[in-house]
Amino acid sequence: MPMIVRLRMLSCLLLLAVGFDAVAGDLYATIKQLREGEGGCDATKQLPPLKPQVALERVARDLARGTKLEQSLAAAGYRATRVKALTFSGDRIGARMAEILATQSYCQQLQDAAMTEIGTYLDARQVWIVIAAPFAPLVEMAAPAAGQRVLDLVNQVRSTPRNCGNKAFSVARPVSWNDALAAASRLHAEDMARFSYLSHGGRDGSTPAQRVERAGYRYRAMGENIAGGQMKPEDAVTAWINSPPHCANLMNPVFTEMGVAFAVDRTSKLGVYWAQEFGTPR
Repeated sequence: MPMIVRLRMLSCLLLLAVGFDAVAGDLYATIKQLREGEGGCDATKQLPPLKPQVALERVARDLARGTKLEQSLAAAGYRATRVKALTFSGDRIGARMAEILATQSYCQQLQDAAMTEIGTYLDARQVWIVIAAPFAPLVEMAAPAAGQRVLDLVNQVRSTPRNCGNKAFSVARPVSWNDALAAASRLHAEDMARFSYLSHGGRDGSTPAQRVERAGYRYRAMGENIAGGQMKPEDAVTAWINSPPHCANLMNPVFTEMGVAFAVDRTSKLGVYWAQEFGTPR
């Protein structure tokens, strides 16, 4: 008799699990429809469906158990550029999700084009939905075009008087491109990206001056700017303008030449690394 009771209990648990799996499948189907502009949401443009991710399902499960979002992402090994967690609770909540999500505020969140991946978790009284833009560093310009863009931006910056911290700078003459400085910039950016660090000191103990000399550049004066995480030349230059020491390099009237480069490594902490070398030749 006890054995029969236990088998019945196991059968009930199995049916319950199968039921939750079915609701989870329905939830993904509902979200797909809403993102495509069906089921109550209007779509202004065609979007690909959110891609289910096991890691985000784990994040949703951990959130349901009370873990904080950052801890859940770290435990699941998921890196996100942006992430949004939605939670709902109540009796038979899973069966009501299509109606709940088909409102303007939730439609806008589900139709965020930057969000491309999703994970869900549900039990008898709560639903968690996690949508994310995965960490995918990308500079949408070829290296020569990005270099030219930075050069143009730097010369725009130098054409206007400005304060870098407490120091005032007058207009400075434009700088020109130098291939040796660009080569030194590229090697340092690649090293920072590969080994996930942001520093003027190289891993081999080199200084910026030593690195430009290795590239064959003989100088009377030189300076270096570095940045990490920016995916556009404009963002890198803005970061330098907002940092007084880097801004001072941008505005230094002694410098006549520059080179710049970026490197990308999605396994690194910041994803994108920039190095910029200024110089005045002998």
